[in-house]
Amino acid sequence: MVYMLKMISSITNNIHDLLIQLFKTMGYNMTDKQLHFLIIGIIGMIIFLITNLIFKQLAKYSVEVISFIYTFTVMVVFVFAIEIEQKITKRGNMEFKDITAGLWGFIEIFGVYLAIRLVIYLIKKGYSKINKNKKVNI
Repeated sequence: MVYMLKMISSITNNIHDLLIQLFKTMGYNMTDKQLHFLIIGIIGMIIFLITNLIFKQLAKYSVEVISFIYTFTVMVVFVFAIEIEQKITKRGNMEFKDITAGLWGFIEIFGVYLAIRLVIYLIKKGYSKINKNKKVNI
């Protein structure tokens, strides 16, 4: 886990240095804050536009899919934050397996939720079919 964070950090730092050099070459002497403002703003808008397009399509079928994606994203941030906190405070081990175990826990419990929803849906559908047949026979 530590190796992975260091690798991601190294890649991010290399991209950061490359962008600063690129902007200097183009004649822009940007501060670190200006670079963050511009790059994060652009990345955020790209993610927003793609997400908005996908979520509009998904909303035609079910808002629950959007809720799941949002919740899963929050859970990813949450479990990483817990693992980083454990590394900083040295009150536990920072392990990638902890992250995957936590996320699998959410996915499996969500699967139980979906199974319950499916059973309720099938019962309601069967009940409405029975009532429709009774009304026709009377």
